[in-house]
Amino acid sequence: MEDLIVTGEDTTTPHRVRVFLVDDHALFRTGVRAELAVAAEQVEVVGEAGSVAEAVAGIAHYEPEVVLLDVHMPDGGGAEVLRQVRPRQPDVVFLALSVSDAAEDVIAVIRGGARGYVTKTISGRELADAVVRVRAGDAVFSPRLAGFVLDAFSEGPNSAPVGDPELDLLTPREREVLRLLARGYAYKEIASELFISVKTVETHVSSVLRKTQLSNRYELSRWASDRRLV
Repeated sequence: MEDLIVTGEDTTTPHRVRVFLVDDHALFRTGVRAELAVAAEQVEVVGEAGSVAEAVAGIAHYEPEVVLLDVHMPDGGGAEVLRQVRPRQPDVVFLALSVSDAAEDVIAVIRGGARGYVTKTISGRELADAVVRVRAGDAVFSPRLAGFVLDAFSEGPNSAPVGDPELDLLTPREREVLRLLARGYAYKEIASELFISVKTVETHVSSVLRKTQLSNRYELSRWASDRRLV
């Protein structure tokens, strides 16, 4: 179980917070529903979506108070959902829930308007508490992620991470695979973590090796570490 870093006062809520789930993996959405069921007195899942288009339509229809938002999806991801929804429904609060703990991902969605960012290692009870807190106006982050936000915004509202042309060649999914690979995960473990097949993991690794012009996972790990992806 991981602790959360929360800014703001401890606030309770008199009713169950209406929550909408956005993630491109149906199995993961089912898991989140099950995890949140342990805190049914705090939160209520009113709908879910697996793509940007479904998310935009679903949020408009169900009018949730909090949206749990995946960062990486094939058709644009969390940043695109934020871009489309926030001007139309400014009262909706967004909490990013992602396997990624990369600084650039955290900063991008916070700049897009998300109120917090937690990783998928969080427990159901902790997630429910995070939902309640962002709805009440707090900002909630998994421990190591808060520093990314503080560092980014202390440099000024228009500052941004320095670009890396080689890193920019990789897709969001390739970055996720590379990050886990560099941490020592086996292909089977990466597949389980990202809800994809081992064959798909192998395909992503091959693509990363080709784009980076490296020869093996050990060189990839060093390359990822040099770019602070690990």
